[in-house]
Amino acid sequence: AGGGAGRTAASTPQTNPTKAETVASTSALEQLRTTPAPASRAAAKQGSDRVESNPVEAALAQLAAHCRRMPPVAAIGARPLGYDGRVLRLGAPLSANVNDKGCAFGGSLCGLMTLAGWGWITLRLQLLGIEAEVYVADSQVKYIAPLYDDLVAEAMPAAEEAFESFLEALDRYGKARIAMQARTPMPAGGESA
Repeated sequence: AGGGAGRTAASTPQTNPTKAETVASTSALEQLRTTPAPASRAAAKQGSDRVESNPVEAALAQLAAHCRRMPPVAAIGARPLGYDGRVLRLGAPLSANVNDKGCAFGGSLCGLMTLAGWGWITLRLQLLGIEAEVYVADSQVKYIAPLYDDLVAEAMPAAEEAFESFLEALDRYGKARIAMQARTPMPAGGESA
């Protein structure tokens, strides 16, 4: 399929108190934004009970929260749309990612596809209870056609890569690489990138 998210790597986290403190701390403004109003706390509790009973929904909610904490990702409005066990789908509104031609900005398309590849690995490791630092080591993209609708990126491992081999390498060596592929489908069919 079209563009690619490139190679994603992961390694088991090293002991680094500064890093752990940075990840664990949030700003007061972010805490205010994510704390439900008193009238909606009961509804939020009911919603969180549903999420906790479904590990995929819980992992997607954590991925969404993680996206909101990264300023560039929050700026493009990236959010998880779903995960079916094979493909992670992320979305972002065209209104936050429009270029001077009135279509999706190429950098936003590339960024969303890269984020989807990273998010796929992050989500799968979380579902397996594996803590690891995931990062993108290499990326390539090919733009195919302009997109005049909201952005959607779909990511999955490249066909020739086996996730089990990735997990075995991560377990054995404490680090691993996997090639991912991503695409941005168009509503009428085909791909934008």
